[in-house]
Amino acid sequence: MAPLNQQRLQLNSDFYHIDFKMNFKATSPLSGFNQPFITAVLGFLLLQASAVAQDDWARWRGPEGNGVATADQTPPIKWTGDEDFVWKVKVPGKGHASPTIVGDQIFMATAEKAKGIQSVICFDRKTGQQQWQTPLNTEGGLRPKIHPSNTHASQTVATDRKSIFIVFEHHKEIELYCLSLSGEKLWSKVVGKYDPKYGFGYGTSCIIYDDKVIVSNENQTAGGLYAFNTATGKNVWKIDRGTTTSWSVPVVATVAGKNQLLMSGGKSVSSYNPDNGELAWTVPASWDVTCGTMVWDGDLVFASGGFPTKQTIGINAKTGEMIWTNRAKIYEQSMLVFDGHLFGVDEGGVAYCWQGSDGKEIWKERISRTQFKTSAAPLLANGHIYIPAENGQVAVLKANTEKYEPITTNKLGTAVFASFAVCHNQIYARYTDGKQGYLVCIGKK
Repeated sequence: MAPLNQQRLQLNSDFYHIDFKMNFKATSPLSGFNQPFITAVLGFLLLQASAVAQDDWARWRGPEGNGVATADQTPPIKWTGDEDFVWKVKVPGKGHASPTIVGDQIFMATAEKAKGIQSVICFDRKTGQQQWQTPLNTEGGLRPKIHPSNTHASQTVATDRKSIFIVFEHHKEIELYCLSLSGEKLWSKVVGKYDPKYGFGYGTSCIIYDDKVIVSNENQTAGGLYAFNTATGKNVWKIDRGTTTSWSVPVVATVAGKNQLLMSGGKSVSSYNPDNGELAWTVPASWDVTCGTMVWDGDLVFASGGFPTKQTIGINAKTGEMIWTNRAKIYEQSMLVFDGHLFGVDEGGVAYCWQGSDGKEIWKERISRTQFKTSAAPLLANGHIYIPAENGQVAVLKANTEKYEPITTNKLGTAVFASFAVCHNQIYARYTDGKQGYLVCIGKK
């Protein structure tokens, strides 16, 4: 099977069809040319399509779902204000959904609680100009009380580059929506009732794998993971996850030589076959609740949480055995892997670096002497780690596996809860200044 960030990339026209599953065929005028010519044309188009894909940020936590930008990206490290912004635009409504970028389009979820509306909004990547806004839930049903750090639009859009997908919670149900790239609603599907044990609201993004969109609905009534066909919305498989309320986003990773659907929460870390939902292995954990997305490196996978107990855990994904554990709690933020090491920052602003193979602590430092509470996931780009804080500070560290090495601290408004996106050597960030939300492009003009 092809690498995950290429599986769904396709080019279609009257002249050619290229599918990264290696299903090549030539039709129409190309059929009149000799095979070497056709091969050369298809190879060129394949390379061009691959370059386009690498410049996209098509889902939660980027190209591979692990918070790491592609190796060619060199986003800015420092900025001082509007003079370093390519553009800045106001975002209607409120939400903590991160930007999703495909080509020259940026997609985000937003909500207007007073009006009872949940929408997807699209901006032009080059100019910031709003292209369209599609209201999906217009009949209210939003929970009157959720966690103060949550919103009714905290889920990040996912795309297979043909359609876009978003999940919203309203009327005590989880609903999955599919839209065209131009904002037309194509179909929707009620995933199930949402009856969480804790009154914090929903906040889990959907993901794309092959021709499936995978949704988590973990709650005390009928928790589970669900896969739906991206074209039709038909249910493909369901994984019963019991009755634990958890907020982690699942991720499919090529680890230990095969694609594995990784999920934490509910006193366990588990791996499933993403093609059919069958359980591969499960490892007991001490927490009930996790919020971060798992990360991986070679044969190893890592998870952290949580509530009511603290634990970070390393697992051999080939054997399904725990190889190390500690008492650190990287709860909402998710972690990063680089050079055989695991990086995390807890909600109080303490950063950790562990050796991935055995969990040995390499360094541990507090990022700031002042308040530095963080909810957004960190980003790794060009050897630097970007850590947005809830008060608008953005710390940048060197990805150093030997010592803690701070570079600078930037500022974005008064609050940052959404995670960053990177493409075309620019950072796309959603933040608030006072009560107004903004989307900004940071980089060279």
